[in-house]
Amino acid sequence: MAIDVTKLPQYQATPPEEKPKTPEQLKVMAEKETLEEERTYRKGTITIRDLIAPSSFEVNPDHLKLGNKFVRTMFIVTYPRYVGIGWGAPIINYNATLDIGMFFYPVKSEVILKQLRNRVGIVEAQIISDNEKGAPRDPMRETALQDMEQLRDDLTQGIEHFFQYAFYVTLYCDTKEELDTRTNEIESIFGAKLIYTKRGFYQSEQGFNSTMPLGNDELMITFNMNTSPIASSFPFISSDLTSDRGILYGINRHNNSLILFDRFSLQNANAVVFATSGAGKSYSVKLEVLRTMMMGTDVIIIDPEMEYRTLSDAVGGTYVNVSLASESKINPFDLPRAVGEEGSVEDLLRSAVITLKGLLRIMIGQPIGQSSVIGFTPTEDSTLDRAIIEAYAKKDITPDLTFADLAVAEPPVLQDLQDVLEGMENTGDLVARLKKYTEGTFAGLLNSPTTVETKNQLVIFSVRDLEDELRPMAIYTIVNYIWNVVRSERKKRVLAIDEAWWLMQHEDSAKFIFALVKRARKYYLGVTTITQDVNDFLGNPYGKAIVTNSSMQLLLKQSPASVDLIAETFNLTQSEKYLLMEAAVGEGIFFAGPKHAAIKIVASYTEDQLITTNPEQLLELEKAKKEFEESFGTQTVAPATQPEATRAKAAQALESAPLKPEEQEKVVATPPAQVAVQALPTEEIT
Repeated sequence: MAIDVTKLPQYQATPPEEKPKTPEQLKVMAEKETLEEERTYRKGTITIRDLIAPSSFEVNPDHLKLGNKFVRTMFIVTYPRYVGIGWGAPIINYNATLDIGMFFYPVKSEVILKQLRNRVGIVEAQIISDNEKGAPRDPMRETALQDMEQLRDDLTQGIEHFFQYAFYVTLYCDTKEELDTRTNEIESIFGAKLIYTKRGFYQSEQGFNSTMPLGNDELMITFNMNTSPIASSFPFISSDLTSDRGILYGINRHNNSLILFDRFSLQNANAVVFATSGAGKSYSVKLEVLRTMMMGTDVIIIDPEMEYRTLSDAVGGTYVNVSLASESKINPFDLPRAVGEEGSVEDLLRSAVITLKGLLRIMIGQPIGQSSVIGFTPTEDSTLDRAIIEAYAKKDITPDLTFADLAVAEPPVLQDLQDVLEGMENTGDLVARLKKYTEGTFAGLLNSPTTVETKNQLVIFSVRDLEDELRPMAIYTIVNYIWNVVRSERKKRVLAIDEAWWLMQHEDSAKFIFALVKRARKYYLGVTTITQDVNDFLGNPYGKAIVTNSSMQLLLKQSPASVDLIAETFNLTQSEKYLLMEAAVGEGIFFAGPKHAAIKIVASYTEDQLITTNPEQLLELEKAKKEFEESFGTQTVAPATQPEATRAKAAQALESAPLKPEEQEKVVATPPAQVAVQALPTEEIT
């Protein structure tokens, strides 16, 4: 048997001894192992790049498909001779998802001046040649020559610089059909300005990369431009009404940004709200009131339909119900308390006399002359003037009083005026007309000292229980009382006059509101005028003047009968006019000074429950309140006086209701009228 001697132990080669590794080598090996472990770990993790990357990337000749999105890039080929400032605004504010890329490549002036010199020589030679031949002049060549000469002068003097400018737009849509429609719309917008665009065929990927925020221009399709037209293309124009202070009015429908605004930052804080019935006028105003109060602003509201009662109860406001039988009275003879040493008592009295005569025209005025204007004859006017002054004098209120004495003086009432008139000659007719308000059916409205207190952040005057005949004079008296309060103390306030068209029916009340709107800024007051009868309001010359003196306007859905007048008054475009006619509830156009944007008014669930005017929602709330009160009985007012059985029943009901402990305490200790508002579970409301 043969034996392989090489396999014997003595003939086998001994392996070389491993040299000991240095600390540096050991450190490198450890780092390699760590990196390999890290690489292995990262393969099983998700990065931000993985999250934002599309699931697929399909390249087509005229578009891309990123996941389920269709993408197309367009570029501008040529521009007209003249472009206006903000020519890119319609694209920047276009209501679609898009990216815009702009690239600027500076060109040395020496190169351009050399080219312009050659071109000027060629054009001048052509013009001279045409003149020698007797051909008619060519305006296009002459204009081109003037432009080139002007550009040469500006480049030489350093006024202008020269660039190669590229402008790209990338659209993102959900379907191919929508992408084609959007593309045609963009082309039409540019075409209306004589700017011509093209789509990127077989360069879809390069176009997409060019509008990515990477600064890479892979298309390189440029147009020669100097500084001025390039400056007009900068995207500094936007329908953005977001500021760093103020309250939220709604969502900008152009770009889904928030409309945050402070009305007191405008030249005046006045506002008008126009809309049809049910379009969301009162809803939007109540939402503004609620949010304005959080900023520390006092709010006074004239409520013609008792729509603000729930809001007042929720925030602890003062709700004044003005009616013939109510205990809340306002004396039209009240005088404002003086602010410091401004003005004089005589001026206050003269102003009060003029205001009272305006109220009396509404109350007891008669048609005068062929135009049948409601008022008084010259004799009656003079008589009333003297009678009012004597009525004040009867209470020792005369022009020689000091402000300190005036502050403690008791003003007269309507009965005092009647007594003075009865002591004058030829005043029987005036007295007979006035008795209706002192002794007759309407005696309980204006013939009493003031019993209203307005020292609250929210004060609401309701005139719902008044007859239509009495509303204009009641609102006139209330506004005059509010104006006296405003003049007595400078404070940040908002006055909201709902259904202001009542005051536009009479010239005196319309004139008074107009004067109030004009002077409100001096007393830190913003007046909000709300109306649904747009034609009557704007048909009145004082109504148009009120709109002119209001820096903020909110236009919600309009009827076809009034939209033309609205468009003429507010200089609306055709598309904005159609937007108002087709707007949903709570949608419209928000104007703030020179800016305006389409708005959608939004509220939180809690705000909606407090300010809703939807009859169906109000019925559900009332039903839920009644059920809640019945479930706890009428004896849950005071824990100390409740029988133990009633308390046990309430406690048992509380255990079955999903209420927090602090809410349970409120239920037991709160009057039934407030229980439903404070402790009603959400699911019961809905």
